[in-house]
Amino acid sequence: MRKTFFYPLICAILFFGCTEKPSIEGLWVVQSVKMGPEEMTPNGRWMRFNSDRTQTSGNGWFQHSIGTWDLDPKTQKLTVINTNGLDDANGPFVINLSNNEMSWSREEDGNQIEINLKRINQLPATNSEHLLGLWQLDQAIGNGDYFTPSNSSKDYLFFRWNKRFTINTENGRTNGVYNVHGHKPEVELIPYNDQLSRSFWTIQVKQESLTLQMLNTDSTVTRTFKRIHDFPK
Repeated sequence: MRKTFFYPLICAILFFGCTEKPSIEGLWVVQSVKMGPEEMTPNGRWMRFNSDRTQTSGNGWFQHSIGTWDLDPKTQKLTVINTNGLDDANGPFVINLSNNEMSWSREEDGNQIEINLKRINQLPATNSEHLLGLWQLDQAIGNGDYFTPSNSSKDYLFFRWNKRFTINTENGRTNGVYNVHGHKPEVELIPYNDQLSRSFWTIQVKQESLTLQMLNTDSTVTRTFKRIHDFPK
């Protein structure tokens, strides 16, 4: 009888004593960033916390920050330092941590900041990564500097990894640089040709199809492409 009583008690003590607390270590993606009533969530923002108290962060497949981290176990205050960035004058974050979700909060310039993160296993893809590659023009609606409704099978748009783009049409080739918005699905095309104006387009990617719609125009100008893996001949 005595043995029967102590056996489950010992098992319970061992179980709860060996239960590990949630750890901040690993890869996390930012789900939302709110400042008061406003939401300003960056696209594909991630952070990786290593066991040696170092950290790296970036957006999409691009890592842009390195540094250290420190978490006070008593106050649950997290300090993140980017050694290649600017000093953070707002103090540590108070965090709430579970196995797969984490929230940060602090005050910045009199405003309450709330950040929610989720644990992930691989780097997230942003709008910039979805654009990468070679796209053949499938349909052109409206008049604009790039492509015409009477397109040919050789018309294409090539987004390179180094933020350069190439447009090829029956009228010749245009090269330039592109910028993808950090919060919205928008891309800015900046041609090297002085006779062409920079333009802004919304991005919509569905599987192997890309649709760009011009923003800085009063008329409807859209360009639809399909992904290809070799330059048209």
